[in-house]
Amino acid sequence: MPAYFNPQGSIRKAPHSPSRDTTRQRIKFSDERVCKSHLLNCCPHDILSGTRMDLGECLKVHDLALRADYEIASKQQDFFFELDAMDHLKSFIADCDRRTDIAKKRLADTQEEISAEVAAKAEKVHELNEEIGKLLAKAEQLGAEGNVEESQKVMDEVEKTRTRKREAEEIYRSSMPASSFQQQKLRVCEVCSAYLGLHDNDRRLADHFGGKLHLGFIEIREKLDELKRIVAEKQEKRNQDRLKRREERDREERDKLKRRSGSKERRRHRSSSRERKRKTRSRSREKRHRHRSRSNSRSSSRSHHRSRDRSRDRSSKSKSSREKERTSKDRDRSRDRERRHKKRSYEAANGKSEERSSEEREAGEI
Repeated sequence: MPAYFNPQGSIRKAPHSPSRDTTRQRIKFSDERVCKSHLLNCCPHDILSGTRMDLGECLKVHDLALRADYEIASKQQDFFFELDAMDHLKSFIADCDRRTDIAKKRLADTQEEISAEVAAKAEKVHELNEEIGKLLAKAEQLGAEGNVEESQKVMDEVEKTRTRKREAEEIYRSSMPASSFQQQKLRVCEVCSAYLGLHDNDRRLADHFGGKLHLGFIEIREKLDELKRIVAEKQEKRNQDRLKRREERDREERDKLKRRSGSKERRRHRSSSRERKRKTRSRSREKRHRHRSRSNSRSSSRSHHRSRDRSRDRSSKSKSSREKERTSKDRDRSRDRERRHKKRSYEAANGKSEERSSEEREAGEI
């Protein structure tokens, strides 16, 4: 444990910091501090460990127990850690490609310039060298696995490729001066950015193409391609699910609008029916009222007619009585006149004295 000085000058031990194992026990695989590439078994720090390009320890937590927990949980739920791992590997491969481009520029500056035709011949020799190295690495792997027959077939292909390489070297040598041909021509490996020589022997090529560094970069690049495919498929699936959910929400909204419009229509229908009923009731009330008013008016008119008739009857009766009285009075008067006429005639016949006396009596009567 490291020591440190306190202000009084005495030496004390540094406080004990929590161990990495204790930290791992406190976190889960979904924590931000956990390396998602490690959970998917594609972290470059693990793959290139022990090679010439060893990256050292990863800044994030690596734990096989967390990987096991993730593999169990991922069967029930999709955590979509492939996206984080893809971004990690993409950044690493981009850095490797930049180093490759820088190495190519450096070689172009240091080595002698050659014509395009000679460069194509040299490129052919390099391609055959790479093919020989890959075949040798494959043959060694098959032999280690005990597949002797397949290993022998691969070695036969190696011999054929070597023959083609010698022919390509002769063509290249004939197109170059002797002094320039003796100069080592280098090439940068497109996979791992290592330098390859034009005149490397088969053993050197086999060690390179079958080595952990080259195979590790191949694994990383293949894993990156696989992650890109998985992420694209999952994103497409998520987009489809999102579209389905959106369509379902739109359908639900349309159904709600239909139900609302239907309820509004029903309410409108109910209100209109209520209004019709109310109008019908009001009409019926008005009809009843009009009928009552008509009946009342009829009854009043009838009573009025009755009263008029009665008054007419009374007036007619009074008129008739008056007329009777008048006729009786006229009769009486006419009788009186007849009497007086008779008397006058009688008096005229009997003498003037009697006439005078009768006139006096008549005047007295009047």
